[in-house]
Amino acid sequence: MTATDTATEFDRQWDVFRAERDTWARQPLGWLSITGLHWLGDTDETVDGLPGLWRTDGENVYVTVESGADLRLDGQALPAAAVLTPAEGAPGLEVRTGDRIIEVIRRTGQFALRIHDPAAPTLAAYTGIPVYEADPAWALTGLFEPYESAQVVTTGAVVAGLEHHHSAAGTVTFELGGATQRLIAFGSAETGLHALFTDATGGVTTYGGARRLDLGRPAADGSLTLDFNRAVNLPCAFTDHATCPVAPAENRLTVSVEAGEQDPRKEQSL
Repeated sequence: MTATDTATEFDRQWDVFRAERDTWARQPLGWLSITGLHWLGDTDETVDGLPGLWRTDGENVYVTVESGADLRLDGQALPAAAVLTPAEGAPGLEVRTGDRIIEVIRRTGQFALRIHDPAAPTLAAYTGIPVYEADPAWALTGLFEPYESAQVVTTGAVVAGLEHHHSAAGTVTFELGGATQRLIAFGSAETGLHALFTDATGGVTTYGGARRLDLGRPAADGSLTLDFNRAVNLPCAFTDHATCPVAPAENRLTVSVEAGEQDPRKEQSL
């Protein structure tokens, strides 16, 4: 394959990747459709005109459904007194009401309702995700070094008081900025690794909480590619109604990674 062919294939794959990210952002009930995040207490309350009365006892969410209210879970109408039990840290239970979804979530033992609306202003205003110009030079070779056994790494979240617990498989070392860099890799070598990281562009041109880089599965010798062109924003870069993790302290690079997605809520001057 010639250098021209290689460049053409890189550009083709890049265009496919960006089209997939654009499709993700434009989902009518995806992350850009969120209009609210409401933390529940132990007394019945209405939430922004949603049907029903909502409360939690610290283990479950209880919904009192008035006659004629449109609240459905898995296509079935909720009973007059419904009990919902979302899993800790998992995607929420999706209760539909009209065109909207009430996502019932549990985070660090607290319960909340996250509202998805296809008419959300953020979704209507979306025109694309700002991104650095793709450059094959940002596809770096790294070496995965597994831990003897998976470790749990706890990080904070963009919402004060919340925690995220990640299964870490090992570390990835690579050369950047004239020095050896190291990132903790989450996931597993068998199904695919990823890293949450920040760098010196965080809070300037990129989102400061964390970006995600999928690393795939390492080769038999531990080698893998870190293509920073494919560093992507977490949902919290787009909305204040997400509960994303922040990067662990070990993954906060002091060098600049001028590749991948930029902060969609900052004016870019590049």
